[in-house]
Parts: sequence; C-alpha cells; structure tokens
Amino acid sequence: MSKIVFIEPKAPNLHIYSQFVIPRLGSYILGALMKQIGWDVDIIFEEIQRINFDRIGEADLVGISTITSTAPRAYVIADRIRDMGIPVILGGPHVTFLKEEALEHADFVIRGEGERPLMAFIEAWEKGEELSSVPNLSYRKNGKAVHNPMDKFMNDLDEIPFPDLSDLLKEKRQIAGYTTIPVQTSRGCPYDCSFCSVTGMFGRQYRFRSTQNIIEELRRYNDRKNVIFFYDDNFAANRGRTKVLLESMIKEKFTFKWSTQVRADVAKDEQLVKLMKKAGCHTLYIGFESVNPMSLQEMKKGQTVEDMEEAIRVIQRHRINIHGMFMYGFDADDWQTVKRTVKFARKTRLSSTQFLILTPLPGSKIFNKLTNEKRIVFDDWALYDAHHVVFRPAKFSLSKLQKAQIFSHKKFYSWIEMLKKLFRFRWFDLGLAHYARNLNKAWLKKNRTFLKVLELLAPKKYEKILVEYRQKILIER
Repeated sequence: MSKIVFIEPKAPNLHIYSQFVIPRLGSYILGALMKQIGWDVDIIFEEIQRINFDRIGEADLVGISTITSTAPRAYVIADRIRDMGIPVILGGPHVTFLKEEALEHADFVIRGEGERPLMAFIEAWEKGEELSSVPNLSYRKNGKAVHNPMDKFMNDLDEIPFPDLSDLLKEKRQIAGYTTIPVQTSRGCPYDCSFCSVTGMFGRQYRFRSTQNIIEELRRYNDRKNVIFFYDDNFAANRGRTKVLLESMIKEKFTFKWSTQVRADVAKDEQLVKLMKKAGCHTLYIGFESVNPMSLQEMKKGQTVEDMEEAIRVIQRHRINIHGMFMYGFDADDWQTVKRTVKFARKTRLSSTQFLILTPLPGSKIFNKLTNEKRIVFDDWALYDAHHVVFRPAKFSLSKLQKAQIFSHKKFYSWIEMLKKLFRFRWFDLGLAHYARNLNKAWLKKNRTFLKVLELLAPKKYEKILVEYRQKILIER
C-alpha cells in the first residue's frame, strides 16, 4: 500500500487564537480522498503534534499545506523531506499565488482547490503518465517551470468527502472542557475587499453544500462538549439557504453550541438572527474592520459605521456574543482612527475584539498596490500574520502603527474594562479578557527585538537586528 503524509505547519509566532488552535480542513479532506483510493494516510497538525521524520521516511509522497505566515516553516520541512528522497507537494493560498517561489522547495505545487487536481495527479503518478493534463499543477520539466491551466471551481460541494478528524480529536486540546471542531458549508465570496485573498483562491461565486449533506456531518459531532466552528467566510451569505439550514439544525435538536463568521448585514434580517440563537449560536465573528468611513471605502468593504452599530444592537438583543475584528493601516487611518475604534469597541460592549494590522497577503489587491509603490519593508513571510507591521503606512511610522495595535489591546482589555465585565456578570467576556491580557504580555516579551527594529531609522541597522530576530525564531521552533 502506498503512503502519503499531509502536514500543516505550526504558526511562527503568538496570535489571538494561539490557545484555540483548530486546523484548516484541506489536509483532512484530501486525506479522506486518498483513503478512498486505497492509500495509507497520516496527517500531522504541527500545532499539537510533533513531526516524526523517521515515520515520514516511510512515505511515498508528502503534501504540505501553507498560508503565508507558515510558508517559511513549510519550506524548511519540505527541504528536509526532499533531502530524504521523498517527493513533496505544496498547496494552500500562499503557494497558489507564489508558485515559482514554492517550486524552489517542492517537486510539485497544486494551486487553488486541491481535490480534483490531487486525484488527477495521483492517477498520472501511479500510471507513470505525463503530468501535462493535471489541472492546477505546477512542476519543473527539463529545468523549466511548467504551470498547467486552472480547472473550473467545483460546483457540487457534496462531492467532497467529510474530513476524517478521528485521529485529531484523540489529541485535540480542550478549552474549559470543550473541543472545537471545524466544519465548512460553503466556498467563495462575491465581495471584493482589497485586503483579502479568498476570492483568488475560491472564486467570487458562492458555492454551498446541501442542507442534508451538512446535517449528516453535524450528526457526527452531536455532543454538548463539542463546539462547532463554521469556517465559512460568510455563513449567512445566502439568507434563505442559511434559514433552511438553521431550521434543520433546530429540528435535529443538536446539543452543541456553535460560532461562525458573518458580515454586519446579517442583522438586517432579525428573523435570521433569532433562528441563529435558537439553533445554538454562541458567538458571531464580525469583520467590522474600521470606524473610519474613508478607510471602509478604501478597502471596498461595502458597509457603514451605522450598519455596524445597528448590527451590534440587534445581535446583542438576542444574547449572542460578538467578537469584533478591526484593522489598522489603510492610507486614511491615523491616530484619531485608532482612538475612535477603541472607543467604539468599548462603548458597544463587544464580548471580545482583535485589533489587527493590515497585512499585504499575496493574492490580495493591497499586496499588488504596496508592492508597486515599493512600500513593503519586510519580506519575511513569518511576519505576515496581521500582528506585525511589514509595510510603510501613509500616516504612521512603522513603530507608531505597531504601537496602535498594542495600545488598542491594552485599552480594551484593561483592568477597568475587566471590572465592568465582572460587575455585569459577563463571565465569558471576563475569561476572554484575562486570556487576551496574558497573551498580549507574552507577545510583547517574545517580540522585543522586532519592536526595536521598528524604532530604528537606518536600514542597515534594522537589517542586522532582523537577521538576529529570524535566527532566534528559528532556534525557538
């Protein structure tokens, strides 16, 4: 029996979800497909599992899935495995957009959606056939990079097998006695936010799994000790479809709670919000992004501050927690934007927030814009995690933009704010605030060298310290 190992590399730094780690689903779906055709499959989620290279030595093929911030780690792993004489396939958003870079570290790259391309690749691989007919595949032939044409996006998502999470759940960390399980019900997004690379990866048309298919998967996890996180970029993209799904979940009387990502416009349909609560919704993650109208226009978010305020009122009225996500660094942003954002988050009594730094991810419009304007300062992909400044902002210095994030977290998760939560008996919010304060302290300690880099003006000086910082991170890994 042939064997394949899938690896999802560990994040290089602390981030808002460091204690709430859940894997992306790609490796587990591809693993299920490979089992269907008779291959032995191992999946390593490096956040909670160490890589045993002796076991990897038994593999015929290794697939590594990476986002931008984990790309350096993915390349280190790929290089070592190739030195063992084992072919490596790289996949995921980062290598989809930077395929030439990826081919420096891998034998093959699968761009975009991987299900059909991987099956076509394996068929050709097993038969020893030419690879030119494999869609989405990049590889080298006679020393030259070859990039096969992209296939159409899958329309029937019910064709995709359920991810096999059984081995993962045996080792999965529990938070307060609960296990978080990822489920995805849709792909694609018609919106055109300048900072996002989702549309380049999954297209601008929403594609949905059938309600029956989703319910069948959810039945596997019907336990009150489970928390479902729906990975959809916008769970309520099609309100009619979402209502049908919610009504089916209510009918099933599932005992788990769940959370997901939505846009602020979900609150325009209060019946939908009511159904969410009745179906067991615990927290909604909403990308408010900014309270600066000019920044919202710049990023093409398609919402107003008034939309955000109304959404918060409606959702809180139905006793659903809100995790607000904001972003600093657009050309219209300044210190007034930062102060107004923190004031907005505190005034509206969001359960939790994350104040992120605009990050030019490959595949996004903002990446192309900042690259063309020669404003990108750091090209170390490990810093591209929305917690580090990597480009020159218009109205901040690099250091001041970084301090804007630090200031915002300190203000929102201050002792005064924690006391307010205590007196309001908001135990869930209080627990998150305690976690966030400790995480922020740990992040500051770990990133002291990077913060010093930002204080320096002379490029030669900060390049020397950045080299030391990179070496330190590699040692810690």
